[in-house]
Amino acid sequence: MQNTSEQYDKVIAVCRELFEKKMKDYGSAWRILRLPSLTDQIFIKAQRIRSIQDNEVRKVDEGEKSEFIGIINYAIMALIQIDKGIGKYPDMDPEKAVQLYDEKITETKALMENKNHDYGEAWRDMRVSSLTDLILQKILRVKQIEDNKGKTLVSEGIDANYQDMINYAVFALILLKQN
Repeated sequence: MQNTSEQYDKVIAVCRELFEKKMKDYGSAWRILRLPSLTDQIFIKAQRIRSIQDNEVRKVDEGEKSEFIGIINYAIMALIQIDKGIGKYPDMDPEKAVQLYDEKITETKALMENKNHDYGEAWRDMRVSSLTDLILQKILRVKQIEDNKGKTLVSEGIDANYQDMINYAVFALILLKQN
């Protein structure tokens, strides 16, 4: 599991660096996005990954890697929005945003470590396409919960689904790097 922890941190370092740079370029414009908008952004990224995986011809020269990074960063934004609420305008300085990013990743990595212990790193034997499908499934679950105004009868909440999306995307990036 030590190797997984180091690989996880390396993937997140790349994602975090991009998040930081975009905060400097765009500020916190994402703070005005409602959760369904963030969910839809993640959906678009996951659908593009699936399209890349299924189609031999690609008309845009960006691969799966950048889309998985996008899923991670949008899901972290969603977790921040759940805690802080939706802003009426860009209201967060880059330092605060990165601090919250780090907090959400710390929580999400801890969840991964607990699940990874219980599941025995089963993800290492999975295909990247299966991880993509699991992310899409989580997105569809979140969309249904959003349509139900956040109410669930027996299911985990939206935040747990976003965390799972992050962890599946990290696993996919680790596997892509190994292959």
